[in-house]
Amino acid sequence: MKNYYDALGVPKNASKEEIKKAFRKLAHKHHPDKKGGDEAAFKEINEAYHVLTDDKKRSEYDRYGRVFDGASGAGGANGGFEGFDFGGFSADGGAAGFDFGDIFEDIFGGFNAGYGRGARRGRDISIDLELSFEESIFGAERKVLLNKLATCDKCSGSGGEPGSGMKECPICRGQGRVRETKKSIFGTFASVRECEECNGKGKIPDKKCSTCHGAGVLKKSGEITITIPKGIQNGEMIKLPGAGEAVSHGASGDLYVKIHILSHKIFKREGNNLLMNLDIKFSEAIIGVKRDINTLDGLIKVNIPKGIDSGEVLRARGYGAFYDNKKRGDLLIKVIVKTPKNLSKKAKSLIEDLQKEGI
Repeated sequence: MKNYYDALGVPKNASKEEIKKAFRKLAHKHHPDKKGGDEAAFKEINEAYHVLTDDKKRSEYDRYGRVFDGASGAGGANGGFEGFDFGGFSADGGAAGFDFGDIFEDIFGGFNAGYGRGARRGRDISIDLELSFEESIFGAERKVLLNKLATCDKCSGSGGEPGSGMKECPICRGQGRVRETKKSIFGTFASVRECEECNGKGKIPDKKCSTCHGAGVLKKSGEITITIPKGIQNGEMIKLPGAGEAVSHGASGDLYVKIHILSHKIFKREGNNLLMNLDIKFSEAIIGVKRDINTLDGLIKVNIPKGIDSGEVLRARGYGAFYDNKKRGDLLIKVIVKTPKNLSKKAKSLIEDLQKEGI
């Protein structure tokens, strides 16, 4: 009598998850299409798995040492799929939580590889772009030279010499797909893939383009203009749909531009506001003063109130970073009162007089 528990190396009270885990490990080890695989061992664990993961069959096996539904095992007597229940499997580890698809991927390269896919699409491109602090606040336009796969200008991506007609693809005979069959211990599988000769179109040019040699695309350099929006922040990404690499008979990929902003010697950004420090004299802090401040927008006049303390912040509204395209944050001016280090006799005398006044 076969001992399915021993075949999988699990105890009799093993849970389904433990059985699935054991089967997965042994299936990868013994698969006959792998180097060092063992077909007999693979069939045995396959049969054991089929029985022990079915509640009804497992109950019969535990009570009588066999099952009575006529199934001789997971693969059946002829090595096909008779008696093998795939209902519990999903390619993404769905209902049964077991990824059986990757085992078949090893054997067949995936079910119906290349068939049923969406439209062909070119590769995405990612570049880095360095901006000045001012460009990040007010926006800019930058021209960038890219070397990428682009649509052939001569044939406009058709792959055919201008003026030439089209004919039926001799490989797929106009179907756009090629059918292949592969044999394994499970039986014969049929897979359908896109025809590589015509890229799934079913037709090829009578005469290939002399520039791209029928590919419809070729590597070339081209200049692209990138519009930098106002108020963009460091690390943000700009997406330009269709500006990536082209692909024959399909849509171009996208271009992703990652922004790097250079630091400024005066200003720092905090959210939508700009921050700066302003040094003032001790006397200016006492009696107040009006100062010209050089902002990113030009000179503005700021009133420093008398008696201001070092560290206080003044706000110049509307001189910060842009957001929501038109709105702007504020410029926050941190006042730093500079205490004099070397005083003349006259200045020292005046300070002493102030001290007498309790100031």
